[in-house]
Amino acid sequence: MKKTISTAESCTGGLLSSKLTDISGSSAYTTLNLVTYALEAKRKMLGVTVDDSEVVSEKCAYQMAKGLYELTHSDICISTTGNAGPTGEPVGLMYSTIFSKEKSQTYKIQLDPKTPRVLMKEKFVQEVLNNLLEFLQE
Repeated sequence: MKKTISTAESCTGGLLSSKLTDISGSSAYTTLNLVTYALEAKRKMLGVTVDDSEVVSEKCAYQMAKGLYELTHSDICISTTGNAGPTGEPVGLMYSTIFSKEKSQTYKIQLDPKTPRVLMKEKFVQEVLNNLLEFLQE
């Protein structure tokens, strides 16, 4: 069965979208990919209601994915929010939600805060893709 997918990214800055669209023919399943880096963008585009202290949280990741679903009605909506450093707190922490009409799952991903920023984003995305595979197989 063909499924559609959309992403709303913050700390991964479009890298997840890039990985998904690197595949030839991805326009057949990609609905919309957003980089909502600023909290104001998360609020305007996705209806997120968290404050500054909750941007890196399970709640924010869930609201981003749910808001994306309400916007696109894609079969699978994925969000990422976290801190890839090198400043701010907590560096190396990311939450990601995979949301569908039937179910949703939020994942906490904690990496070594000393990991270089570019490598951290790569590792975050790889974890999300691994989680997506498991989510689809359930």
